[in-house]
Amino acid sequence: MSQSHQRASLPGCPSCEEPLESGDRFCGACGYDLSAVPAPPADRPTVAITPPARHPGTPDTGTPTPGPGTPGSGTPTPGTATPGSGTPLDGPSEAGAVQWPAASEVDSSDLPAPTHRPSDLPGTDSGGRPLPATTPAPASPEASSAVRVDGPDAEGPGGGGDFELAAPDPRQAEHAAAAVPAGGTVCVACRSGRVDTDGYCENCGHAQPRERDHMERELGAVAAVSDRGLRHHRNEDAFAVSGTALPDGSPAVVAIVCDGVSSASRPDEASAAAASAADASLLESLPRGTHPQQAMHEAILAASEAVNALAQGPGRATEHDQHRHQNAPACTLVGAVVAGDLLVVGWVGDSRVYWVPQDRAHPPARLTEDDSWAAQMVATGLMSEAEAYADERAHAITGWLGADAYELEPHTASFKPDRPGLVVVCTDGLWNYAEAAAEMAAAVPPDAYERPLYGAQVLVGHALDGGGHDNVTVALLPFAVPSHGAGSACPAG
Repeated sequence: MSQSHQRASLPGCPSCEEPLESGDRFCGACGYDLSAVPAPPADRPTVAITPPARHPGTPDTGTPTPGPGTPGSGTPTPGTATPGSGTPLDGPSEAGAVQWPAASEVDSSDLPAPTHRPSDLPGTDSGGRPLPATTPAPASPEASSAVRVDGPDAEGPGGGGDFELAAPDPRQAEHAAAAVPAGGTVCVACRSGRVDTDGYCENCGHAQPRERDHMERELGAVAAVSDRGLRHHRNEDAFAVSGTALPDGSPAVVAIVCDGVSSASRPDEASAAAASAADASLLESLPRGTHPQQAMHEAILAASEAVNALAQGPGRATEHDQHRHQNAPACTLVGAVVAGDLLVVGWVGDSRVYWVPQDRAHPPARLTEDDSWAAQMVATGLMSEAEAYADERAHAITGWLGADAYELEPHTASFKPDRPGLVVVCTDGLWNYAEAAAEMAAAVPPDAYERPLYGAQVLVGHALDGGGHDNVTVALLPFAVPSHGAGSACPAG
């Protein structure tokens, strides 16, 4: 998610908007080569604003609305997007399944807490409503002045993609490299200068790649890939993948994906803190026998507390971002747990989970519903889907983790697939290029079920080929049906 801040009065760097002095050849903040100024791309920003009031008499179709929940309180917050949010599923256990504690018959909002057992995943969302075959593509609006903005930073050399360096003279490069002290790092841009302790080349001023620019991890039955993209100057996404054992010894697999809100301070720290805290919470609660849906709810609360704590710290402000809004660090979160015959998902924000059956003859589905302005408009009946997604405010998020969030409303849902499939957990940096469930399924390679890391690499490549206007993160979890059988993974209405 890209940052939104006020421009300096002096001419600013096209990459990071650092004020420039007359005669500067490179930006002192990010190393941008001022001789090459690419045109900023058009994109669809996402801004976070308070959702509109519901019209009287309008049915609640599942879009998140303000609730009485308190961040970090540990008390499940009523979530209209998914009945039973944060509440263990009730109903008898399958033969041989984990014996989780008995669930209450109603959730905290006095709604039934159902177990979903249809015969398939017919393309419904987590609230049980049929999804349209295709989703209208949002328009490309100008950036909004609201607080939360998700769009590209039109970066040059710091953002990748649209910047080229002239190939250095091999003889000069060889000579200069020989002058770099043993153990020193040679610039990846000019291939001749020494990289200083701040990560900039002493010869050409180019900012060097960060460790988080591209990350990959494969852990047994789960894999994840994250990439900075082609426009941003850093990667503000984060992920955590892990595995543990349930009390009966059967495995549980976890994937958490977070997207930092760049209009906030330290969004990269926010996403990393949230992913780590949610993962740690799940690894602590699942082996104790906590129901996976309740464990996911508690993990989101733990992630919220971790992000809130960043706002109380001293911060990491530098001379390069004095002109930025110093609002609280913030991020979105989406996660999935595969435990026994259950698939549990949880989220806050606009990152998503998709279900792609291994047998592509069966329909895929989207399992989450965005906390966004467009979803709010459609759910309240104020606008049609086509009208909402054509509006420049379509990608405005109405829910996130952060000390300045007006509410914390974790959403959770549980599913019981009756056939093998692939769980796709991703940020909007990917689904912007494959929004409908059918589009996402088409982008997933046929052998991704057997090769999840390869599948995640292909999906990141799909986003980069589409323009890479945002950070891209995706985790893949293959779901194998337990031998004793199970119901299906479609939520009840």
